[in-house]
Amino acid sequence: MALNVNTLKTRSLTAVVFVAVMLLGLLWNHWSFFILFSIIHFGCWTEFQKLVGSIDPDYTTITPFHKYGVKLAGWCIMLYFTNDRFQLFGIPLHEIGWFLGLLFIFILPIIELLFAREIKPRNIGYSAIGLLYISLSWGLMMDLRTSFIPPDKDNILLSLDNWGKVIPCGLIFSIWINDTMAYIVGSLIGKTPFSKISPKKTWEGTVGGAILCVVVIALLGYFVPPANGYFVIHWIAIAAIAAIVGTVGDLAESKLKRMANVKDSGHIMPGHGGFLDRFDSLLLAIPFVWLYIQLVLK
Repeated sequence: MALNVNTLKTRSLTAVVFVAVMLLGLLWNHWSFFILFSIIHFGCWTEFQKLVGSIDPDYTTITPFHKYGVKLAGWCIMLYFTNDRFQLFGIPLHEIGWFLGLLFIFILPIIELLFAREIKPRNIGYSAIGLLYISLSWGLMMDLRTSFIPPDKDNILLSLDNWGKVIPCGLIFSIWINDTMAYIVGSLIGKTPFSKISPKKTWEGTVGGAILCVVVIALLGYFVPPANGYFVIHWIAIAAIAAIVGTVGDLAESKLKRMANVKDSGHIMPGHGGFLDRFDSLLLAIPFVWLYIQLVLK
């Protein structure tokens, strides 16, 4: 029992610190947002490479140029999706990301040819998957933060910068609410296993969590500033996408961990695992929410 109490205390303290850091990064300003997700980006990449290396030991033989170069190339995708407010010595970061990205495209294959004993397309494929799974998702998150302008922009009372925080926060809160509600409902009435990949998940918890997520986000979208009354139907859609696709993302990462024969992707957050454990749902949900924004709200 003492162990359980200590474990609960550790998980609770870690959760409080995690939420505090996330909110600080999300809400302070555009630079804190960029720094937060840059750290998360590199953390996810480090764990992804370890997982892939455990699944296919041949991936551990990639050169340091490949290992770290692909991380930096992925970060260039994030840079590319920033806007003109992000500048370094007067140069917009998205221009730096574009030119560095082109540089990596030319230089990395040449270095690989010079220093690797042989070129292995399978290892290149793993890294390409990482660029799509991790780097593109965080790049699109930057785009949601920096480029979203609400259709009723002539009527809003807040700055566009503050509006830029609304969609990312709404998406992240949707993921958090879905996970929390699914756990609570599953613990109370869950009986029917949802998937062999994650035996603790139940249909009751998954469906109940999704429904409650949509309801809570819809109510928040209707009553809470700055988004109160702002196209509640779109908040319902975003919450539904987050709940459904986020669950798939969680199962996909669980499958990866099973294949790698590990319990957690990392140990950066005591009691909660690593970066991929915390952001697996969000990583897959971001592109779908981004597409919804582009196709419907824009």
